[in-house]
Amino acid sequence: MTSNRRTFLKLAASAGGGLFLGFHWTDSEAAPRSDGTFNSYLAISPNGTITIQSPNPEVGQNIKTAFPMLVAEDLDADWKRVMIVQAPLNTTAFERQVAGGSGSIRHSYQRLRKAGATARQMLMQAAAKRWQVPVQDCTTDKGFVLHAGKKLSYGELATEASALPIPTDVVLKDRKDFKLIGQSVANTDNPAIVTGKPLFGLDFYREGMLFAMIQRPTAFGLKVKSVDVEAAKAMPGIVDVVTFKNNVAIVGKSTWQVQKAREVVKITYEKEADLESTADHNRLLQEMLDSSKATVRRKDGDVDTAFQQAAKVIKAEYQCPFLPHNPMEPMNFFAHVRPDGVELVGPTQTPEIARTETAKLLNISPDRVSVTMTRMGGGFGRRLKADYVLEAAELSSLIKAPVKVIWTREDDMGGGSYRPCVRYRFEAALDAQNNLIGYKLRGVGFNVGNSTREDNFPSGAVPNLLIDSVDRKSAITTGPWRAPITNFLAFAEQSFLDEVAQAAGKDPVAFRLALLDQAKAKPAGAIKYDIDRMKAVIQLAAQKAGWGQKKNQGFSVYFSHNSYVAQVTEVSVKKGIPVVSKIHAAVDCGLVVNPSGARQQVVGSIVDGLGHAMYGNLSFKEGVPEQKNFNSFRLIRLSEIPEVDVHFVDNGIDPTGLGEPALPPTGGSVANALFKVTGKRLRNQPFSAEYKELL
Repeated sequence: MTSNRRTFLKLAASAGGGLFLGFHWTDSEAAPRSDGTFNSYLAISPNGTITIQSPNPEVGQNIKTAFPMLVAEDLDADWKRVMIVQAPLNTTAFERQVAGGSGSIRHSYQRLRKAGATARQMLMQAAAKRWQVPVQDCTTDKGFVLHAGKKLSYGELATEASALPIPTDVVLKDRKDFKLIGQSVANTDNPAIVTGKPLFGLDFYREGMLFAMIQRPTAFGLKVKSVDVEAAKAMPGIVDVVTFKNNVAIVGKSTWQVQKAREVVKITYEKEADLESTADHNRLLQEMLDSSKATVRRKDGDVDTAFQQAAKVIKAEYQCPFLPHNPMEPMNFFAHVRPDGVELVGPTQTPEIARTETAKLLNISPDRVSVTMTRMGGGFGRRLKADYVLEAAELSSLIKAPVKVIWTREDDMGGGSYRPCVRYRFEAALDAQNNLIGYKLRGVGFNVGNSTREDNFPSGAVPNLLIDSVDRKSAITTGPWRAPITNFLAFAEQSFLDEVAQAAGKDPVAFRLALLDQAKAKPAGAIKYDIDRMKAVIQLAAQKAGWGQKKNQGFSVYFSHNSYVAQVTEVSVKKGIPVVSKIHAAVDCGLVVNPSGARQQVVGSIVDGLGHAMYGNLSFKEGVPEQKNFNSFRLIRLSEIPEVDVHFVDNGIDPTGLGEPALPPTGGSVANALFKVTGKRLRNQPFSAEYKELL
């Protein structure tokens, strides 16, 4: 079950004592050190209730369930007696309170288990002291300490245990003894979600707060010139209309009132940068591909000679558009700027950034800013930024009142921080025996920096290789989008490798395995991926999908965020139309903590990757996004979601990452499968733009 921080503190301070430990998760110590890095607090009340604070933001990745599972496993707790609390931002007590990069479990796996094991050891010591027996003769099970037919509950021992010295060296469970890790456990927030309990930022309400919506520039490259607010101010429920920076905020007593008032505010704009259109982007991308000025990211061997001596050269270009994040819950945040400090409440993937940037904005110390995290209705990287938090904080400071800023869907889709638009050019050189002897990749894009991942496969497997990139600044704001860079690069690379395999007359799966064998036997430069892990998922996916035994299958494999995922897509033809009917996924993310949550992460990533590869597109005309809501921005529909068959590799290593790695391979496996049906290569996303030509 779940609770809030106030309930947690009440439990911890309950009458009758109890064990209240501050766990230092950066090492095996169970007491906070003077530097206080990454603390969690475990409370055991005399009635046996165990309260665990989960520090990381919950954005749907199931971390609020998985983190406490790790503590409870080595504590040997009864999961039914565990109460879970979302912790606020506390950089003294915790470290890495971030939801991003698929790194939460990887970072905290050992730390959390040591926290549970430390408490378990102290409870056994308390029982051994009461029974006058050696502590090593005691065991535990589901919230009890056991010895020779006797047992004491953790609640009965909690007060005595709290008086004992904290052990500095504890032993973690052997994997064969796990009772909770590896079991499917329901998301702790499920009951509240399905019954409509307030969990999300949009649910948050504070008595006396005001509501606000902000009119931002209608095009990228414009700035406010003048504002006429008189008609809006006269409307019912409107408290104020405030202009700050490049924003006009309408403040009132309800969301509906401020939304209607915003419609009558008259704003004139003037140009401050080029008003870019999609046609401009396409022209500039081509210029960057042909540019003589590129940043070399990796160079192995003698590429020029390899291509000069090649028996066959394969070339292809791939392009993806800008994309909005479109979480179901649009941006929102509450702020109350007071003389004694600032209170922030809402959905953020990076609460520390929200605090530090707010402190910088208001010219105050960060320790005067508190951040309480709500559950997020999606993020996908959009909530890594703090722009929407700063809007609320600055507005509250100007109107001297608590305020909640709410974005509409149109605000969300038009507000920027998109996935960058990128184009790739690939070239491959084959010798007379159809061996891959040369490989070139150039990545170009807007506001993306390095649009390649120069050390990913097939780097290291090709003797002569050149990877470079060109970047260009744009007035259109961009930011991380689920599985940054690799979300499209994987499609392009894996589609191109299929093209090369076809030109070489080789099976796509066998072609990749041979390259990996070559990388292992005779590496060309540094190998920064695990060859054996990648081979294992390739072989598992091929086996489960019956590769080679069925027609109309496409293959893809990718390494990102420390994990490996291979996919086989099956396409069937219904009434003359190719339809993605099934996707097999083999996943190596190390130990799977919660199979239920893990499977949902994989399925969700695949649906996300498929939907955006097929339909996602954001185009511009003179700086204005042409798609503003779901009536013009096509999402995948329920009837279009294929069956997803998920298999995990158990290789005995600690967890690596799972929130993002299953998305990148999807586009490639789908495009390669569609090629089997249509005989045509899909090189640009969304695929729907070329679909009519394929039918």
